Amino acid sequence: MKISCLRSDLATAISNVSRAVSTKASIPALEGVLIKAYGNTLNISGYNLEIGITTDIEATIKEEGEIVVSAKLFLDIVRRLPEEIVFIETDERMVTYIACGKVNYQIVGMSSVEYPDLPSFEQTDRITLNAKILRDMIRQTVYAVSENTAKPIYTGSLYEIEDGVFKIIAIDGYRMAIRSENVDSESKNRFVVPGKTQHEVLKLLTDDEENTEIIIGQRHITFKIKNYRIISRLIEGTFIEYKSAIPKETKTEVVINTRTIIDAVERMSLLNNDRIQSPVRCIFSDDEIKLSCTSAVGRANDVISVPIIGESVEIGFNNRYLLDALKNADTDEIKLILNGSLTAMIVKPVKGDSYLSIVVPMRLANEN
Repeated sequence: MKISCLRSDLATAISNVSRAVSTKASIPALEGVLIKAYGNTLNISGYNLEIGITTDIEATIKEEGEIVVSAKLFLDIVRRLPEEIVFIETDERMVTYIACGKVNYQIVGMSSVEYPDLPSFEQTDRITLNAKILRDMIRQTVYAVSENTAKPIYTGSLYEIEDGVFKIIAIDGYRMAIRSENVDSESKNRFVVPGKTQHEVLKLLTDDEENTEIIIGQRHITFKIKNYRIISRLIEGTFIEYKSAIPKETKTEVVINTRTIIDAVERMSLLNNDRIQSPVRCIFSDDEIKLSCTSAVGRANDVISVPIIGESVEIGFNNRYLLDALKNADTDEIKLILNGSLTAMIVKPVKGDSYLSIVVPMRLANEN
């Protein structure tokens, strides 16, 4: 292989692709990136047997070929090269020569034969969506994906498309987040995408208005984002019928400025840390929300004046779970819907139904 390309393009590609590279793999080649040079394109791939990321960049290719090189070492070298044009050459001993300006490196590579093939699959469905919308949908739900591997199905989000509505649903037993958008599709489909995959997708999605494609197979999925492809396994299993978990009754309702309640909950949260998790106690009564938190390090109180419709209620929440739901609403005002002290609270925008989050309360100890 003998090629030249732009250092900035190469560094960006390796940096993004390297996120799918194994740090400690039973197959040594998986700690590297696979580089393929054919035609006028340099293809770079990383794969850890669960997630694969691959991209193409423009290059001048004098001799075609393939090589696997250490992802970390290669990225460290390319980032520190002094000029913009990089020359890369490999020989029959799998030695890779890197030259840029007056700098030269020789590093040991591996044969591409040792690199596992990225999954290929037959497409069963396809969703096309604006990149910014998909980014917002994932960001507003992925926080509720479970980190408990005892129930693998909930370490991913349910993607559901039906009647021209695309939804992403995440649930971990303590909270649930749902984000929906209208799409131009007659498909009816549901599948579960790993949380880890969605975090990688988020890193590549931007605010621009370009479309992103989601290509679905029986057991795999591909996200096509500009010149990148993220390939992942889907999680098999039965996802909860999430609609039945949404409280149907409303006994208490509050419309409140989002920043106001976030600030108040964050003030209460100062008494909590990784070792101390005392609930934030909220009393909705007489057009006030009285917040308090009592922990081993002290006590805090706050009061928010706001119109309250319905019954008085005293309820407690894990501060982090409550803040996640509030911060991801992405609206200036939110509506809080309660149905007693032991039923999950709904957080949603005042207008529209594109976002909905529920937070399960914590049991409160009696205070003297």
